[in-house]
Amino acid sequence: MREVAVKDFISYLSLQKRASALTVKNYALDLKEFFSFLDSETLNLKLSEITHQHARGFMAHLMDKKQSPRSVNRKLSTLKSFFKYLVRSHVLIINPMQKVQGPKVAKKLPVFIDEAQTKKLFESYTFKPGFEGIRDKLVIDIFYQTGIRRAELLGLKESDVDLYESQLKVLGKRNKERIIPFDLGLKRNLEMYLNVKKDHNLLNPFLLVTIKNTQLTAQKVTKIVNEVLGAVTTNSKKSPHVLRHTFATHLLNNGADINAVKELLGHASLAATQIYTHNTIEKLKRSYNQAHPHSGI
Repeated sequence: MREVAVKDFISYLSLQKRASALTVKNYALDLKEFFSFLDSETLNLKLSEITHQHARGFMAHLMDKKQSPRSVNRKLSTLKSFFKYLVRSHVLIINPMQKVQGPKVAKKLPVFIDEAQTKKLFESYTFKPGFEGIRDKLVIDIFYQTGIRRAELLGLKESDVDLYESQLKVLGKRNKERIIPFDLGLKRNLEMYLNVKKDHNLLNPFLLVTIKNTQLTAQKVTKIVNEVLGAVTTNSKKSPHVLRHTFATHLLNNGADINAVKELLGHASLAATQIYTHNTIEKLKRSYNQAHPHSGI
């Protein structure tokens, strides 16, 4: 019964909700972890026997394992979606997650690279020679010029690149497509990369590949970003998402309309984009405190 319910839910996510492959995978892993926890504590509970107390026990178990509140909340969100689906499908009458609240998450401002460091990155950093160096530079440039997510970058195909119109077609969350423009500098880097890729007879339809013609992996992209950012910043975070944060923050700092930034980032709501305005406010506060004669009084 449990296995069938999980299978049906995963199919629902893929076919009806059109969730990304990564989202579907994470939901499946979260549910597997939850049921493994239940089986270690009890003896194969039926779905109808699961209560809010079991969910709270799972939450306590995760916290005991030193998982972050953000990670715990994500897994609880999976359970809420799963049991809501079961109630809507008339498999269950009562949703055991209705009385469950996750741990509070401390609000943190997005980590980003300031404009001086970004300038240093593109003017001073030396990429390795050859195909891989050209590709790695393109990875950094696409992240910073477009603000796309790592999964979106990995999903790019050559056919998604429109050099004539200078724009990318990106497949985002919930399989929503969006068009992102890019500047002349990125256009030249794309042209150079595509020519070198062709010269090496790398015919993989995905845009970013290895010298062996295989699709670039998420781990490799993260390693590239970590190495490059490590040369220009002392920030502890050096992930691809930092470049996404940098893209959004720099746009807003330079007067971009927040609704336009929302569309470029592929956010479903404006609330998700507004967090970047806090960075601009903090910048204004620092400027005020440094310049105003009465600051600090």
